[in-house]
Amino acid sequence: MSTEKYVLQEVTTPAQEREWLDFPKKKIYKGNRNWVCPLDIDIEAVFDPAKNELFADGEAIRWVVRDRKGEIQGRIAAFYNREKAAIEEQPTGGCGFFESIDDQQVADMLFDASRMWLSSRGMEAMDGPVNFGQRRDWWGLLVEGYEFQPLYKNPYNPPYYKELFENYGFRNYFNQYSYIWRVNASEANKQIFARAARLDAGYHVENIDMNNLEEAAENFRVIYNKAWALFSGVKPMTQEEALEMVHEMKPIIDPRIIFFAYFNEEPIGFFITVPDLNRLIGKFNGKFGLWQKLRLMWDLKVSRSCDRIFGIIFGIAPEFHGKGVESAIMVKYYEFLELTKNEYRSMELAWIGDFNPVMNRMIETYVCATRNKIHTTYRYLFDREKEFHRCPRLGVKRRE
Repeated sequence: MSTEKYVLQEVTTPAQEREWLDFPKKKIYKGNRNWVCPLDIDIEAVFDPAKNELFADGEAIRWVVRDRKGEIQGRIAAFYNREKAAIEEQPTGGCGFFESIDDQQVADMLFDASRMWLSSRGMEAMDGPVNFGQRRDWWGLLVEGYEFQPLYKNPYNPPYYKELFENYGFRNYFNQYSYIWRVNASEANKQIFARAARLDAGYHVENIDMNNLEEAAENFRVIYNKAWALFSGVKPMTQEEALEMVHEMKPIIDPRIIFFAYFNEEPIGFFITVPDLNRLIGKFNGKFGLWQKLRLMWDLKVSRSCDRIFGIIFGIAPEFHGKGVESAIMVKYYEFLELTKNEYRSMELAWIGDFNPVMNRMIETYVCATRNKIHTTYRYLFDREKEFHRCPRLGVKRRE
């Protein structure tokens, strides 16, 4: 063993991959009641080229830091995809799945390894902690709301991680806000009913049609590409991607809590929510074999023991902003959650970027939800003399 206090080691064998995966369970979060252990298969899929299409034009690597006894004290992954990197102001890769003891030296070793590896592949910056995949999963560092249980595939971390990132030189690129709305805890804003009532007969809101998921996938894709594809780092969704997403979600879909809005039968908005699996999988300790799958389906479909809804994504086509479509959708939600006997007691909406102030105001004003968590996406520029720019607000062009 080296005489150094800590040693960096690349993860290259199945045994090391297992250690990398188990480290947070055994070291960082043991005894933490709020943390929910992610499913091993979900994280393993991120690093499987057969399951993650970003490997087609990208790479990923993992490291651990060990102490003199050989025990792991920290872990990280670094990754890039050239198509996604080219969307940014400068070629930008990412680091994520960071876990560490409260020791700046350990964190710096992990960040240094990520930075140098990404730089050797032509990257000029790295975002972190982020995911080698969709932004909706494992994206951002929790900086407020440690007392709340995380949503499924949402990050949770100790408070000292913020200091580890910022001491290294990472800067706040944007914040992602989460909101909670509790059934029977507050009345819906009366304005939403008035705004919804002003919509003419051409507008209507319906639940997803489980008998025609292909059409639902296409409607989602059309709205998504209008509402979201203009954001920095987000590319338009293909028909294949939309259909795959819907079919992946099918086992957990509750059609009562997915809404589409239409104008003259054309799709113009959606609110996609699902039962939050983190309310059910905590006892699995990352395992997801046959018994766990059967237990999950029983809890979801038979006993209906999930009491929290996860708001995955809300989108309105830009040409229909401000017309009251969002209010019409929320009226349907209010009618279901408040006026029916159902198992759901709260709804959380995640990933509302601070670069989208209109959406934040809408949620606070018309949904009457309360902000309960903040995740920060950090960026580190390799050229320390280069001027740092935060993520531009929606509709605002970046400075040249």
